[in-house]
Amino acid sequence: MTETVATEKHVFQAEVSRLLDIVAHSLYSDRRVFLRELVSNAADACDRLRYEALQKPDLTAADPELKITLGVDEAKRLLTVSDNGIGMSHEELVSNLGTIARSGTAAFVKGLTGDGAKDFALIGQFGVGFYASFMVADRVEVVSRRAGSDEAWRWTSDGRGEFAVEPATRAGRGTDITLHLKEDAAEFAKTDSLRAIVRDYADHIAVPVVLAGAKDGETLNQASALWTRNRSEINEQQYAEFYRHLSHRFDAPWATAHWRAEGRIEYTGLLFIPSEAPFDLYNPDHRHAVKLYVRRVFITDKAEELLPRWLRFVVGVVDSADLPLNVSREMLQNNPIVRLMRQGLVSKLLSELEKRAKDEESKADGYEKFWTSFGPVLKEGIAQDGEHRDRLLGLSRFRTTANDGWTSLSAYVERMKEGQEAIYYVTGEDPAAMRRLPQLEGHLKRGVEVLLLADPVDEFWLGHVREFQGKPLRSVTRGSDDLTKIKAPDAPAEETPPADEFDALIALLKLTLDKDVKDVRLSQRLEDSAVCLVADERDIDIHLERLLRQHKQLSAGAMRILEINPRHALIRALAQTAKSEGGGDRVAEAARLLVDQARLAAGDPLPDPAAFARRLEATMTRSLG
Repeated sequence: MTETVATEKHVFQAEVSRLLDIVAHSLYSDRRVFLRELVSNAADACDRLRYEALQKPDLTAADPELKITLGVDEAKRLLTVSDNGIGMSHEELVSNLGTIARSGTAAFVKGLTGDGAKDFALIGQFGVGFYASFMVADRVEVVSRRAGSDEAWRWTSDGRGEFAVEPATRAGRGTDITLHLKEDAAEFAKTDSLRAIVRDYADHIAVPVVLAGAKDGETLNQASALWTRNRSEINEQQYAEFYRHLSHRFDAPWATAHWRAEGRIEYTGLLFIPSEAPFDLYNPDHRHAVKLYVRRVFITDKAEELLPRWLRFVVGVVDSADLPLNVSREMLQNNPIVRLMRQGLVSKLLSELEKRAKDEESKADGYEKFWTSFGPVLKEGIAQDGEHRDRLLGLSRFRTTANDGWTSLSAYVERMKEGQEAIYYVTGEDPAAMRRLPQLEGHLKRGVEVLLLADPVDEFWLGHVREFQGKPLRSVTRGSDDLTKIKAPDAPAEETPPADEFDALIALLKLTLDKDVKDVRLSQRLEDSAVCLVADERDIDIHLERLLRQHKQLSAGAMRILEINPRHALIRALAQTAKSEGGGDRVAEAARLLVDQARLAAGDPLPDPAAFARRLEATMTRSLG
């Protein structure tokens, strides 16, 4: 008596269920993309088998010709996508088709709103792969047999929350995906429709896509690796579809670099820069999507040595003519050929960016579009990559106080005011709030442009860059700042009282605030505000300290310097009070209010809000009494 194995019931991962619900309601304007996703997955399975067969030739001995087969039953509205690739085991079926093992998936799904247009853009960044089947099918059946195994398994689901797995039979290795098409998707069981879809979406697939039952086994695609063809033979649509095949996303590439390197080493590179940032770009586990081939044999899609982390948004293929087919992970890490390829790839990509930055600065889809999507990632390279630091600085764009657009450092230097010796910047989280900081008042009055650096990475690359084109970079919230050499446009310099008039006030402020501030001094950067806090030249900047404390990397910050504005009416009045008999107590009370006011203006929390409220109330009562 044959023992029967019960059908297993599984529940989809919560994120998968949410995606399926959106996909099933025809989120995409062109449902034909489901076939592109299935054929792409089948091609990947063939690639992985070809690689495993390098070590285990018996895996392909009985069936050496890899292919993808499309079968249809128009009367029953059935479409089957079959491949004789690597196949899946029981565990792989459950894992690959029941969960999405991508970092940040939960956060991505949480961002879905139910608004079709907005969710379309988000899912376009994510890619849904196999699950696109449910755009056209109300039931999907998968039968798969892992290469080297005698066991086959069947996976079935209607996409409504559950799936079942049970034993099955299959003559050889590979996977069959059968779609029970919806009534309004009957066209996908017609051979003419399949021919058109493959021509549009899968012509670049290097594995033959064959129409089952057709005369002489009709092959629907060119079945040659796209990157091996001459550029003159490839149009933009073919490049775009190959990019989508590699990335499993729905946007078009913003830039394409396709070239053959010859000389000391030989390799072909076909690299794409996306037009939209993927949802998990800033997840620590995100890696680039560049596949390594050796003489058109797939090796790995995890060759992190090919590109630095600051180019992790790049998608593409690198095909080496010099690496051995049996190259291992360890060999990639220490291989001089890989190092030379990496140098060539980085140089090519930077050259492409430099060309686009020069030619397309003002176009709507030009360089500024790229920078908006990927600028913060590229700036990581300024801190991490000394070899390419100067080129990356040249490619960087910044918001400034001069306008609402982007500017380069070169353009900033060209606009520097007469007498200006430094490139000024301020760091923070909100450019609008940074513009209002009191530390910028003197610069703005003189028409001096200040870079508004709002990306967290800015604090870290600044530590590696001292100057640009001979001009030092200087924070407006750290160190002393002599602006007297820069005259305010069309405005006479305001008369400043002699410094010694404030000696008594400064002495009282230092005495009162000796545990709150590091020093007290007259300010040249203030115009309208009475006071501000700045970091000492030897201490870390104010915003960086705040970031480090938020991330528990710093327990206590350094004391700041309190600057007072000698032209401000309040400070002048306090200076007179400090010299009067009995004025010390009033100055002491005002001192604590002033330093709390400076903290609030800088966006820092007050150490004792209740005490601040009491002092403010007392001061207001006296002024109204």
